[in-house]
Amino acid sequence: MSVAPIAIDSPSYSSQQKKKSGPAKKDVAAKPTSSSGGKAKKKKWSKGKVKDKANNAVILDKTTYDKLMKEVPTYKLVSPSVLVDRLRINGSLARAAIRELANQGVIVPVSTHGAQWIYTRATGVEEEKKAAPKKETADQE
Repeated sequence: MSVAPIAIDSPSYSSQQKKKSGPAKKDVAAKPTSSSGGKAKKKKWSKGKVKDKANNAVILDKTTYDKLMKEVPTYKLVSPSVLVDRLRINGSLARAAIRELANQGVIVPVSTHGAQWIYTRATGVEEEKKAAPKKETADQE
């Protein structure tokens, strides 16, 4: 008694499989009921916020230099980020400007940590302290 192998592509084999498995799964998935509402949509990712490119000056022109010398000594807080924001200059130029103003004595350091420089305007109190030692040396002579 030899059994002949049944080819998978034969019609008798596929009809036997359909009878055993019952209705195909595709038929069930293709007919959603009215209460289910259908397939959920995929989440759409937002594009994110688009930030405008800063067009800051890399060289001080005449108007910016005048504004630097006139207005910056009146600021209560002077830092590179403040100068970049208000004068529209780049960071390295802001640091150089702060060094120049500090050398002139119109601003005084509050904190000069490597990561963040914080300066403030020079008030009359600091100027009197600077002038007082000079007077004492003149009185001693």
